[in-house]
Amino acid sequence: MALEKAKQIVASNPVAVFSKTSCPYCVQVKRLLTGLGANFKAVELDTESDGSEIQAALAQWTGQRTVPNVFIGGKHIGGCDATVALNSKGGLVPLLAEAGATAKVSA
Repeated sequence: MALEKAKQIVASNPVAVFSKTSCPYCVQVKRLLTGLGANFKAVELDTESDGSEIQAALAQWTGQRTVPNVFIGGKHIGGCDATVALNSKGGLVPLLAEAGATAKVSA
């Protein structure tokens, strides 16, 4: 059930961030996405009644147990380090635009 729920959230949102309210890495990723003007769905696993089940299902699905667990356009990106690295290489904004999560920025 938790895996189905996680997959449904990822499928129905251009960007999904599985997060915890007290996690500084989660805050960093959400701040980065907000700063880039991205629309994203944050699922706070520490406030969801089935949060621990969803986190276990995500670990099974992606191999990543930690949060944040970031998906863009249905693709698993990874955690904070992977998301920040993708942004540093200039790959995050085009991915967000392709997923329809941001207004396209003209060059």
